[in-house]
Amino acid sequence: MTLPSVRIVSSAGRRLGGVMRAHHTKSKGDLGVAKAYADLVAQGHVVLFPSTEHAPFDLVAYKHGRFLRIQVKYRAASASGAVEVEFKSVWSDRHGHHVRQLDKSEVDVFCVYCPDTDECYYFRPREHGRSLTLRVRPTRNNQRTGVWPAADFREVPAPLPEYPYGV
Repeated sequence: MTLPSVRIVSSAGRRLGGVMRAHHTKSKGDLGVAKAYADLVAQGHVVLFPSTEHAPFDLVAYKHGRFLRIQVKYRAASASGAVEVEFKSVWSDRHGHHVRQLDKSEVDVFCVYCPDTDECYYFRPREHGRSLTLRVRPTRNNQRTGVWPAADFREVPAPLPEYPYGV
């Protein structure tokens, strides 16, 4: 059985390029991982893929003798320009709806792919509480306190020296 192809469009109605199968959560996740892979390679990393879908991370980036376990999320910006990232996994199966909080010791870096900007943003989940909101556009009231501009998160954070294999 063949699924119909559709154009991928951002929440703002812009065409994102390419053709992909129907807007399914897995398809969005796959697009996020593909964009993260390309962005990591462009930043000089060797990228490794786990041989299972059950790992707590989606990619491993290697550079300068250090490995980073990276979890990738696909997140569209809201109408106000906010990209909300909660540190949890949500899925449904025949047993119902499930939510699992992220074990921050299992992931070194989060990568968020935003289709509205067609860019990836990177940060250490250990440095934030239960969620992080990035701004792809300034706030309407020009608030700056407590605002995290997404553009400040374009580079993969360097590994911290106290962690032998990652950050």
